[in-house]
Amino acid sequence: MIRICTILLSFLIIISCTNDKNINNKAEQENKKSESLTLYTHRHYDSDKMIFKKFEEQTGIKINVVKANADELIQKMELEADQSPADLLITVDAGRLVRAKNKNLLQAANSELLSKVVPQHLKDSENYWYGLTKRARVIVYSKEKVNPEELSTYEDLINEKWRNKLLIRSSNNIYNQSLMASIISNNGKDSAKLWANRIVKNFARSPKGNDRDQVKAILAGEGEIGIINTYYLGKLLNSKDSCEIAAGESVGVFFPNQNDRGTHINISGIGVAKHSLNKDNAVKFIEYLVTKEVQEVFAKANYEYPVNPEAITSDLLKSWGEFKEDQLSLTKLGELNKEAVIIFDEVKWP
Repeated sequence: MIRICTILLSFLIIISCTNDKNINNKAEQENKKSESLTLYTHRHYDSDKMIFKKFEEQTGIKINVVKANADELIQKMELEADQSPADLLITVDAGRLVRAKNKNLLQAANSELLSKVVPQHLKDSENYWYGLTKRARVIVYSKEKVNPEELSTYEDLINEKWRNKLLIRSSNNIYNQSLMASIISNNGKDSAKLWANRIVKNFARSPKGNDRDQVKAILAGEGEIGIINTYYLGKLLNSKDSCEIAAGESVGVFFPNQNDRGTHINISGIGVAKHSLNKDNAVKFIEYLVTKEVQEVFAKANYEYPVNPEAITSDLLKSWGEFKEDQLSLTKLGELNKEAVIIFDEVKWP
């Protein structure tokens, strides 16, 4: 009997020690987790690495970066579900951020600082995501062939005077889908469809390439005007390739719709992942990214406009002049994405 009791007591001690060890291991894992953040990001700039490193130095919180295509990151988070290591998602275009929210991949991240710094139209109404940088989608024109006084609005680009002169990328591009969504929201679905149909008639060529390729095509004489995001022009003008610099220098920048709603803008933005175990530190990281100092690094390194109104933009962007931006809530870009794609298909925009 004594022997049996001794065996049982030993067994209970072993179980207790094992449980304590498991608890301690779990606690160690949680502590280790809290000292780091896993960031899923579509951005791939050296300036971002510098920003992340400075945050690590200031806080002791390590940033583990996972890079991939924007749509691949969203799909990855879907497949990983509640096992996802992601604490934060950075992606480009508000439409993708809305999609991530709708797929239940993000969680609300409330912050007095973020509410104060980030303008209302550049964030989710329930604080599931926040804009980090802005890109204006502008008209660029050949300095040799186009008088900028002939330009006015996106809507005016259907004018017959632009027949066979307009360059723009394909309809499967998210930037064009968001531009179309903004036109639907501002003008109505019927007007937007009419606009898209007539835009197709003014194509200088079948859409191809990225925004930089539209500028290069203007230099090559394939068209006279194009629609691009401003930061692509910044990249051309600061390229190490003399041909790219020449392309950038051959065009002027025109901000459309300055007498009504303003120029369409989009963002790169960030949200806290649904299953993050480090929400407090994740919010702290977002707050850091919208500080004046960091915003100015973003702006100067990648030729983007800061979302923080106090941040100073780059000299290059200043040279293009100030402009009135469309105050449309960027949530609309995601909500109307499907309608935009349908219109593109109906008017046969390649």
